Amino acid sequence: MAVKSATSSKKPARKKSAGKRTVRMKAQTQPVKDKNGAFETKALLLQGGGALGAYQAGVYAALAEADVLPDWVAGISIGAINGAIIAGNRPEHRVEKLRGFWEQITALPPWSAFGLFNSMVDKGGDYARQFWNEMSAISALTVGAPGFFSPRPWPPQFSPEGSREAASYYDTSALKETLHKFVDFDILNDGKTRYTTSAVNVESGNFIIFDSLRERIRAEHVMASGALPPALPSVEIDGQHYWDGGLISNTPLQWVMDDPPRDTLVFQIDLWPAQGDYPRNMMEVATRQKEIQYSSRTRFITSRFQHAQKMRHAFAELYEMLPDNLKHSPRARTLNAFADLNEYHIVHLIYHAKFYEGYSKDFEFSRATMEEHWNAGIHDTRRSLRHEEIFRKPANAGGIEIFDFYRSR
Repeated sequence: MAVKSATSSKKPARKKSAGKRTVRMKAQTQPVKDKNGAFETKALLLQGGGALGAYQAGVYAALAEADVLPDWVAGISIGAINGAIIAGNRPEHRVEKLRGFWEQITALPPWSAFGLFNSMVDKGGDYARQFWNEMSAISALTVGAPGFFSPRPWPPQFSPEGSREAASYYDTSALKETLHKFVDFDILNDGKTRYTTSAVNVESGNFIIFDSLRERIRAEHVMASGALPPALPSVEIDGQHYWDGGLISNTPLQWVMDDPPRDTLVFQIDLWPAQGDYPRNMMEVATRQKEIQYSSRTRFITSRFQHAQKMRHAFAELYEMLPDNLKHSPRARTLNAFADLNEYHIVHLIYHAKFYEGYSKDFEFSRATMEEHWNAGIHDTRRSLRHEEIFRKPANAGGIEIFDFYRSR
């Protein structure tokens, strides 16, 4: 894919066609102008990805720093938790609450309190860090994450059939208390910041969307979105049992596409990169499989959204060219119902893992790794926000422009 510069303040006229731009970033010195005035809605979309979700928290910290505040937060799995903390607090408290949550669930294991981390990394570099991460992941598997999940006393095979203990390896009952500690559900449901999440009905297999515009969101809705089997138990809501929404789709972009059209600036935070190196061993095969599995749906929906919006614009423009007698025909009215001239910008922020993170990167809950993920989110977002064109409406026939800012390696 061609790389285009986004640093010039005077750009040549663009060809009128919807497109995707991959931009290698350079520093900009001029501040962003009118960053809150061009788009009617600013949406923050948060993927699932377990421990990688600290990257999303860092992204929001940088957005808040720049006073780019979303009025719609949609998330799946760990994105549902981060999203609930954002929507469920006043803007001045959101970063503090995100920080508190991530510090709670990444409390360091006891054996790390003796300075082992610094001494290991100083002496062994990245390979020592890889060993550290593997040990931290084993710690999470054996003792859990405080206030998030903990292993059951015995394997589910030894529990009575039909019990909750027989259907999952971990207990998440502590998560409900944690959510009430960091989320004010009265604020989340007051309508000032829209919140959307999803889950899968275990018995029907249907993908269910929970939206604060239509119903009161409770802790159970957030927990259901992150109930990934077989590790975590299903969550019961009004007599129905739900699993992780990521089983069907790991990206909320479809919800923006299906919502009544309005000019929207979208920040889509992806925790799994689509591109990666060819795997050299079985562990790298498993890692690459995860990345492709969780990123492929994002690429598909993004491409579909781009194509659909181009068609909507074409329908709208064509309808205006019709004579009055054709405008009122049933077929013309049917097409016009799907037409709109709204405009969208989609800004991708994608976490690129270090090589030493490996297969366990989504369940490695050490404090050191959390800090890395958080800081990476801040870094990537600050650099992306230097590109003023993301805040200006697209000047193309399709009414949509997709930005893919990435870090130089």
